Amino acid sequence: MLSTESAALVRATLPAVAGALDEITTRFYETMFHDRPELLDGMFNRGNQASGAQRRALAGSIAAFATALLADPDTRPDVLLARIAHKHTAVGVTEDQYTIVHKYLFGAIAEVLGGAVTPEVAAAWDEVYWLMAGALISQEARLYQDAGVQPGKIWRQWTVVERRAETTDVVSFLLRPADGEPAPRARAGQYVSVRVRLSDGVHQLRQYSLSSDPGGELRRITVKRVTGDADGPDGEVSNLLHDHIREGDELMLSTPFGDVFLDDQADASVPLVLVSAGIGCTPMAGILAHLAAHGSTRPVLVLHADRSPAEHALRAETRDLVRQLPGARAVFWYERPGPEEPASRTGLMDLSEIQLPYGATVFLCGPLPFMREVRGQLLSTGIPARRIRYEVFGPDLWLPDTAA
Repeated sequence: MLSTESAALVRATLPAVAGALDEITTRFYETMFHDRPELLDGMFNRGNQASGAQRRALAGSIAAFATALLADPDTRPDVLLARIAHKHTAVGVTEDQYTIVHKYLFGAIAEVLGGAVTPEVAAAWDEVYWLMAGALISQEARLYQDAGVQPGKIWRQWTVVERRAETTDVVSFLLRPADGEPAPRARAGQYVSVRVRLSDGVHQLRQYSLSSDPGGELRRITVKRVTGDADGPDGEVSNLLHDHIREGDELMLSTPFGDVFLDDQADASVPLVLVSAGIGCTPMAGILAHLAAHGSTRPVLVLHADRSPAEHALRAETRDLVRQLPGARAVFWYERPGPEEPASRTGLMDLSEIQLPYGATVFLCGPLPFMREVRGQLLSTGIPARRIRYEVFGPDLWLPDTAA
């Protein structure tokens, strides 16, 4: 609960703070990594640092949290907090690290805004920070407890038992716990972090969705090779996995986390709509495999867009899983259609001629521009925002059109 006095000060200074958040977060990361370079070893994504995505995600989450508090000081934005808490536990964030972040973040705020940050203003924003941090610490403690691990102790060695090329730039790895102990519980739609040591000795980690039924002792991840462009460099981890990891090798995987998953306790008669593009098909494949493994009869509509059938990872497997589910059907869109999918549609995904099932829960995953566009289409059909659950590969930018 934000105090009345602090709420007034935060409301008055939010435009100035929000306008300077990019500069503030840039200074924050520069200073923190200068003083604490060990945090770049296995905790922060260097690619997201280089592209600015992590900086924008931090700025967006602070602004979104403060805005939500001002709208209703007695209510926390739990959707935002849950998303961040799962991302944090998936990389092993612990309570003591919030004090480190506080030190450098507030130092950056003071440097950038200067005299505008009076002791009273600093105290008000300090209250916002610790409300957010306290809520996250509490959620993360519960997530660690539910996963049966100590805070931050999320890592286990897994052995690659099979490697399979899915397309020219997508490969799947089937894995088993190297210690012979049971695999941790996972929910369909969740992800794991993969931690690797790069050629310069620095550890980096990335999250990959579980792309098969997570109910057994094996886990599968499906990795797209990330090729650099004007927005960012080549993917360090994806390229290492593609170029060097083979059957018999070992990988360090985290306990599964992720707030977008199929709830087995929910009403099994509620229709599902699985919407994806590109490598966003991976959590959908895990959900479909889980439904098939349990003989589900619930209505399922699979909608996927890709460049071509040849570039559609897990395409044949998706078709097979849909055939196994009596209540499922699939519609594919391709920019360059091919004979492999004669019934597919041409171009970008267009839901105007798709009959969406009434009362459906929607799972959405793919590139951010795709999700913004399709989410808008879904909302225009009357599907409530609360029924659209989306997964972001990378930092969530918390923009107004994606955070609701």
